[in-house]
Amino acid sequence: MSAPSGRPTTTDPSFRIAVVGDTLLDVDVSGTSERLSPDAPVPVVDVRTDDRRAGGAGLVATMLARDGHDVVLVTVLGDDARATEIRDLLPDVTIVAGPSGAPTPVKTRVRVADHALVRIDENCGTPPVPAVGDDMTAVLDGVDAIVVADYGRGVAAAPAMRSALARAAERIPLVWDPHPKGAAPVPGTTVATPNAAEARRFVGDVVDGVPFATAAAERLVETWGVGAVAVTLGDRGALVASATDGNRFVRAPSVTAGDPCGAGDRLAAGVAVALAAGSDVAGAVADGVAAASEYLAAGGVTGLFAADGPAPVAVPGIDRDAMRVVHEVRSAGGTVVATGGCFDLLHAGHARTLSAARALGDCLVVCLNSDDSVRALKGPDRPVIGQEDRVELLLALDCVDAVVVFDEQTPDEALRRFRPDVWAKGGDYRANELPEARTLAEWGGRVVTVPFHPGRSTTRLAAALAAVG
Repeated sequence: MSAPSGRPTTTDPSFRIAVVGDTLLDVDVSGTSERLSPDAPVPVVDVRTDDRRAGGAGLVATMLARDGHDVVLVTVLGDDARATEIRDLLPDVTIVAGPSGAPTPVKTRVRVADHALVRIDENCGTPPVPAVGDDMTAVLDGVDAIVVADYGRGVAAAPAMRSALARAAERIPLVWDPHPKGAAPVPGTTVATPNAAEARRFVGDVVDGVPFATAAAERLVETWGVGAVAVTLGDRGALVASATDGNRFVRAPSVTAGDPCGAGDRLAAGVAVALAAGSDVAGAVADGVAAASEYLAAGGVTGLFAADGPAPVAVPGIDRDAMRVVHEVRSAGGTVVATGGCFDLLHAGHARTLSAARALGDCLVVCLNSDDSVRALKGPDRPVIGQEDRVELLLALDCVDAVVVFDEQTPDEALRRFRPDVWAKGGDYRANELPEARTLAEWGGRVVTVPFHPGRSTTRLAAALAAVG
């Protein structure tokens, strides 16, 4: 997996990956708007930035190159200044391109602050299927995996390219990101990754959710003759169907996401890398979903290209979600409640305490001792359950809105990050005796105790389990 910034971690293996498909020029125009035009009731945008990047298959190639892989982009390009600009925007990618016979397509998005105002498409009609040269197909023989990024402009529909891709699929992983106006994946494709809207256009159903995704994926596996189909479901994850392993749902991590541009490309790229590393399809899709979630959490395409400067500081997703929850509750005039503890081996006492704490306000943030913190407090045999699982168990409770993990022996620094209005703690002691009381007083917060339920103890439960074992 790559770091959320788009840079590879030091332990990531590097592969030679071919990206086959249609390349566009993407332009993001951002600015401010404080007035309407005198000519019509439309906003006037004062442009602040004009950012350009290779789009379509070019964006997939960019992502993989920034992850440290050796990338060859197999595409077609026009004979114009914008095609030259695309080449200049891909200095770390080997480009093997034939003539498109058409002007370079350009998609310009105009945004004001974080809101999309309009998208302007130029030369984005469907051109004739381009000719594919031997140089374009020959490079497929020397790669570890292939991603087909079909944007409906004909590269993946060319007969010579389809024959070469079908041959390649017999020996290496092939991930196909389809387009409703494009060609069907070649038989033998390892996994195709349509999103729900694309899958609906392929199969014609109008229902939604996991039942639709399951039926669509199963039907497309049979129709296309591919190994598996992963229907992506946005922030929910993906539903994977294969002829050999049945259906599997891959849940997406919870992240705060804004602009979704490029998330499908990031997923397909992540799946291809995982397959090249030897993962099975379900595991590869899980890696792809995680990569897409990290990409969105790091700012999407904006965060990807911010990697040209200093690497951004990665904020743990659980902390980021907590800050989002706190901001939303405060903006609505609500009360933020926090509580804390190890929560190792959840039991009824924990559930009652958490439920009572949540009733004190409009959201509950749990400050959770990390594994290192638990060991320092409880000894080398604790925790029984690792922090990632403890986070997941807590978030599965309806009364818990967010979790923040801290490494210290007390949650004081974590509390200072989001300054709850109330600190709730279960126990048979007085609120003013709690060590967090002084910290809450720094911003006028209050400490409240909730009913203590004797006889429920993680230590006692752990001992009982050890005796049984």
